Amino acid sequence: MKPRVLFLCVANSARSQMAEGLARVALGEGAQVQSAGSAPSRVNPYAVEVMAELGVDLGGQRSKSVDGVDPASVDVVITLCAEEVCPAFLGGAERLHWPIPDPASDDPSLGREQLLARFRAARDTLKERIERWARERVGEA
Repeated sequence: MKPRVLFLCVANSARSQMAEGLARVALGEGAQVQSAGSAPSRVNPYAVEVMAELGVDLGGQRSKSVDGVDPASVDVVITLCAEEVCPAFLGGAERLHWPIPDPASDDPSLGREQLLARFRAARDTLKERIERWARERVGEA
């Protein structure tokens, strides 16, 4: 049986959204993958763009609150916060922590290409971790 996975970060706009899309691919048919955050906002357009480069469509995903996730629907919680405080998730799920720096930034000195580079770096880190985890734990990817 494939684990039911929840990816958590703060805004549920970039890292957890990309992880959700990547895990759906890595875990394949029948996987139950979701993402949420403690302060949901919107799916970041840069996340959508860099995931499309890999053929992963985030268009149907939306930013969601961790408060709306039923603990009984989750076997594994993977938190992705690095420099900020990760949301708490109650329930008996196994917990993993993969600290990945937030690629989003309000720094006006960062141009489009710099932001895309940050999002690609986060995406590639997530892809490698998720694929390795899927091979080790689930026998997929």
